[in-house]
Amino acid sequence: MTENTWDALVIGAGAGGLFAAARLSHLGYKTLVVERLDKVGGRASTDDIDGFKVNNGAIVIELGGITEDTFDEVGAKFDIRRPEPPILYRISGKDVDVTGGGWGFLLSKLTRQGAKLVQGLGAARNDSGLPEGELSTADWVAKYTKNESVHGIFRNMCGSVFAVGSEELPARVFLTYFTRKSAFKKFGFSPDGTIGVWKSLADVIENNGGAVWLDSEVKALTLTDGVISGAVIERGGETVEIASRFTVSDIGPFATLDLVGRDHLPVEYVTGVDQANKPCGMISVNFASQRKLVAAPGLLSFAQTQRLCYIANFSELCPEMSPEGWYLYQGTAVPKPAVGDFDEKSETALLLQDLRNEVEGFDEARILSINVTRDAWPPQRAVAGFDLPHDTPITNLWNVGDAVKEYANGGTTACAETAKIVVDKIREAYPPDGR
Repeated sequence: MTENTWDALVIGAGAGGLFAAARLSHLGYKTLVVERLDKVGGRASTDDIDGFKVNNGAIVIELGGITEDTFDEVGAKFDIRRPEPPILYRISGKDVDVTGGGWGFLLSKLTRQGAKLVQGLGAARNDSGLPEGELSTADWVAKYTKNESVHGIFRNMCGSVFAVGSEELPARVFLTYFTRKSAFKKFGFSPDGTIGVWKSLADVIENNGGAVWLDSEVKALTLTDGVISGAVIERGGETVEIASRFTVSDIGPFATLDLVGRDHLPVEYVTGVDQANKPCGMISVNFASQRKLVAAPGLLSFAQTQRLCYIANFSELCPEMSPEGWYLYQGTAVPKPAVGDFDEKSETALLLQDLRNEVEGFDEARILSINVTRDAWPPQRAVAGFDLPHDTPITNLWNVGDAVKEYANGGTTACAETAKIVVDKIREAYPPDGR
């Protein structure tokens, strides 16, 4: 093999791309990852701001599921610290731990009518109890209660997991996730910022003979006899052509269309991708203080906020993320609407007002950054329940990531799941020893 001949080309070093590339390289495929940014992690990476490790997207990593399994399988370092309890809920001014109590305990703290809603959740554990069609989560909750705190908790749960409001998430998706996929999952933070876990996967790829090209961009995919035979890449001010047996894209089906050339794909496929291209939005405020502002050791969620879904307390478990003597936090909101256009200025103002209302001393805190993820750089490229398939009309081209999630999944966990599914398909179609 020459330097520019590879088994696998992976476009994008986000979560889905790195999960896929680590699995491929572990199986013996010579794997090249091409990333246009100067660091790995994509929309779940970390920036250094004056010595603070500030996450720019996904902040928690699931423990005990497909994510941790992937790290174990490929031999990557998995340094995640688990908060106990993982999440507290602020209800009527008190921070409540529902660990072990589940839905019944949580809802009993919110309303006397909680039992009816718990029954509805219980019924959803069977297929016959799941609502049909596109009934929203908000409308499903409204069947049981008008209590604003209950609606607030459900809205913020939707925002935290799926990056959309309860008005925009199908109830069937929410209920499938929270009744089939374990409602209150175990998760933790990386002391290096979320980029730490992605660096571990990049190390695996390189240790297995692969490469991760940063500051490089795939400009076009080369189509030969109906399959992808390679790519044209801009790297270091030069144009490089590489050859590959197959390609995995982590930049979303919509962006991948342009790399292939829309004219080279069936009209119905292109139309379907265009129609499904409805990214959502999210706003995060990263702030720090020289005194402790939040007691929750992990996440603090809310029942009565305008936009604020949760606050993450990084310094309790990961003091390495801040200069000595500082506490680092992130407050995150989902705008209205989360899908489509929204007024960035006014939505950010609502989030900042929530933080002032909920965090004593916030006005004296140092705001490190305000990140607005939307449009071509969204928290999720597709609303859960409206995802596209992994496969494409081109037999050796697949998509991974948060636009092709399995039903009722979200975040980096969904990216790990898509990577395993696609790599299993590749292994069957292109055995690693079949040069």
